Amino acid sequence: MDSLFRVSPDVASALAARRPVVALETTVVTHGLPHPDGLRVAAAMERTVRDHGAVPATIGILGGRVVVGLTADELATLATGTTAVKVNLGNFAVEVAAGGSGSTTVAATMFAAWRAGIRVFATGGIGGVHRGATDTGDVSADLTALARYPVAVVCAGAKAILDLRRTREMLETLGVPVLGVGTDEFPAFYRRASGLTVDRRCDDIPSLARAVRTHFDLGFTTGIVVANPVPPAAELPRDIHDAALATALGEASKASGRDVTPHLLDRIRELTGGASVKTNEALLLHNARVAAELAAALAERS
Repeated sequence: MDSLFRVSPDVASALAARRPVVALETTVVTHGLPHPDGLRVAAAMERTVRDHGAVPATIGILGGRVVVGLTADELATLATGTTAVKVNLGNFAVEVAAGGSGSTTVAATMFAAWRAGIRVFATGGIGGVHRGATDTGDVSADLTALARYPVAVVCAGAKAILDLRRTREMLETLGVPVLGVGTDEFPAFYRRASGLTVDRRCDDIPSLARAVRTHFDLGFTTGIVVANPVPPAAELPRDIHDAALATALGEASKASGRDVTPHLLDRIRELTGGASVKTNEALLLHNARVAAELAAALAERS
């Protein structure tokens, strides 16, 4: 694209031919899952995307360049290095300018995907309004990105540590459609339902693709939340989920800023004896599959 971006040959070829491409983030590798689980799951997500008819484009920053389509070796370097930072919209440009390396959050990945011409992105869960935000003002830049970049984000709702009701309200305020994949309720990451509604339920990929395509064709400039619940067999049991979440939130003062989310997710992993990691892996792979099928359906029309 230019001196600041490098698009892998596979991804560039697919985009030029209007074949389906799915963007994948890297923060889940460096901060969301313990090492080496992050690398293993990232590779599994790429395989899932390929197996369902699309080209994976894992995104990160290496040596001051935005890489759209990291190789396995580049991803391993990013995951095991000591200088990679968690890149969001606020520090994106300064890290690139400084020649740094970093993993991209949902917001940063959305921006890079949009710049590269990728319309579908698979992740775990989006960020949103943090609990206590009325006092702290802590609201994820993921919501800012969803208000700015027309990319369909396939996710298991918002991360469970957030204020889900306020997050859902903010999505409505920002004009970001929330489409439920086979569900009437907004997913709660480790749990399939939150008690909050979606804007429209889509029971198959063709109807989902029609809704997404129409949003883009009408010229809307916001993203879309494709809310895809964790598979029933992988859902974290309510009693385990609620107890771990309450304990982790009670200890939240031990971290601040960009460290809050990874700290809480790591603590939930400890409190659930690793069960949350298995749930996280299952929902990530499920989202990768749905994203690939959605991207393929969108490409068929184009």
